[in-house]
Amino acid sequence: MSNENRMPGAVMGVSGRMGRMLVEVIDESDAVELTSVSERAGHDWIGQDLGVVLGGGARGLMVLDDPLEVIKDARAVIDFTSPAATLAHSVIAAQARAIHVIGTTGFEAADLAKLEAAGRHATVIRAGNMSLGVNLLLGLTRRVAAALGTDWDIEIVEAHHKHKVDAPSGTALMLGEAAAEGRAVDLTDVADRGRDSITGARVPGAIGFHAIRGGDVVGEHDVIFSSEGERIVLRHLATDRKIFARGAVQAALWGRDQAPGNYDMADVLGLA
Repeated sequence: MSNENRMPGAVMGVSGRMGRMLVEVIDESDAVELTSVSERAGHDWIGQDLGVVLGGGARGLMVLDDPLEVIKDARAVIDFTSPAATLAHSVIAAQARAIHVIGTTGFEAADLAKLEAAGRHATVIRAGNMSLGVNLLLGLTRRVAAALGTDWDIEIVEAHHKHKVDAPSGTALMLGEAAAEGRAVDLTDVADRGRDSITGARVPGAIGFHAIRGGDVVGEHDVIFSSEGERIVLRHLATDRKIFARGAVQAALWGRDQAPGNYDMADVLGLA
């Protein structure tokens, strides 16, 4: 595909794990062109050539700290940063009518309301996990939870690298929501997080969460359904961070044909 037909894309937070991976995946793409990148104000990369700071040759693409400059000419904005930064980016992306692909996790309810508002003006695609496998796991979790009664206990166990700052992971919470939807209950009413000391017997119908942090684990998620005498374990293991970057780029391309609104990976993959 010629450069004129490639979709201009911006990567926010380019120095992070996902930022660097997105650069690799976009560079491999014949449908998206990396046209701008950002980092937070004061970062060592600001004002430097992206190719040089990544250890290669100059590519004529400077790292900027002004989100407006980064977003204004982009058709798609891919964002794996922090909740506060993503919210600020969402306002600019909405004004620019850019597709905003959000892989950031750790949002509060009030943050999500602001992202919903941005979706009235632009295409917003948000997912705690952008891999195909995880989104299939969400569907399976919903169906199994719907098929089994509350005499089956549900526990969600997730493991990630030691640098991850939020817990439970966004994917674990998505799995909890899927299980709750399957049971036609509100997750906030049944979630059981952070057990410690003498907690008493397990509450019937609760959905438990457990977070493991260590080493360089990319991402592991188990949904365990336990009853008397048997267990069902649904599992997804991620071994290559590129699956998330590829999913984000796929979401950006899908967003070109969509009206303003709020979407997720189930929509992108036709699983909604």
